[in-house]
Amino acid sequence: MELGSILQFLDNKTILVTGATGYLAKIFVEKILRVQPNVKKFYLLLRAADANSATERLRDEVIGKDLFRVLREKHGAGLHSFISEKVTPVPGDISHEDLGVKDSSLKDEMWREIDVMLNFAATTNFDERYDVALDINTLGALHVLNFAKKCVKIKMLVHVSTGKARLFGWPNTYVFTKAMGEMLLVNFKDSLPLVIIRPTMVASTYKEPFPGWIEGVRTIDSIIVGYGKGRVTCFISGPRSTLDVIPADMVVNAIIVAMVARAKQHSEIIYHLGSSFRNPVNFSNLHDFSFRYFSEHPWINKEGDSVNIGKGIVLSSMPKFYTYMAIRFLLPLKALQLFNTLLFKKYQDLYTVLDRRVKLVMRLVDLYKPYVFFEG
Repeated sequence: MELGSILQFLDNKTILVTGATGYLAKIFVEKILRVQPNVKKFYLLLRAADANSATERLRDEVIGKDLFRVLREKHGAGLHSFISEKVTPVPGDISHEDLGVKDSSLKDEMWREIDVMLNFAATTNFDERYDVALDINTLGALHVLNFAKKCVKIKMLVHVSTGKARLFGWPNTYVFTKAMGEMLLVNFKDSLPLVIIRPTMVASTYKEPFPGWIEGVRTIDSIIVGYGKGRVTCFISGPRSTLDVIPADMVVNAIIVAMVARAKQHSEIIYHLGSSFRNPVNFSNLHDFSFRYFSEHPWINKEGDSVNIGKGIVLSSMPKFYTYMAIRFLLPLKALQLFNTLLFKKYQDLYTVLDRRVKLVMRLVDLYKPYVFFEG
């Protein structure tokens, strides 16, 4: 698709973005403001009690991020006035009717002006409480849809979901409640044009606005960081497993292209965004890349010392992992428990800390097992 047609589609459009402080949402907003400054307006829905709180969150958690440094360099001293003209922070919450927008005049203005809505809002915790996940990922999607239906100029609703359900059921709270949100959208969309985007594991930016930007420690990053710090010494992966990762800026580019494509044709409504078909990354790639990087650029700990890492042990099945954990950690922990009992709880604090760490590792492995042994 030609860049000209994409920029033309975005020209003079008014766009509502939910979950505006989230990782992908920020990259999307920055991209549009950078490549199409003639976009008419962004309404950014932020969870906040009032307009002042929403403005503070916009300043601190969106525009103030290093992600926007290219835009700051482009506009210089004029950035503030540019943002004030193009971006309106909206206090609200998608878990409520009308997105929790209390200002009736602002709400009426949004219903009159909005051309496109994008729902990025979600709780991505794999083991989130069901009531919280249902409120945001499932019922929140329905609230977004109902709000979109009240927009008189609406051209489409774009809903950012997630890929790779298990064959029979879903492996965690996150994907289960996101799937139910999709079901509600498809069932109740009526004549509203709908685009569902299903990215796989979203990684840092590849190229735009600059390489390597990421915020927080995401799914696969926690393993890489733990390995670099010397805390992860074993890896679990099936011999044929593919780590379907995709850079965040590629996801945003695909969302924009999908929006333009959906405006021209009304057949496809679901797009899967991943890398495993054209450019698969398997676990051995990740293992080799991580070992090479941290060997050349070791992690510096709080004491200022370099952390030396080894290759680590690769365990190709869950039985091998359980055997490794039993020999390496569970048996010594049982011995410490017995020793602690004989010495009248002298080492109770140490035992409690180690026991908590082992249980956390077992819980994390249980959560991520469907992904590290994925063979799609």
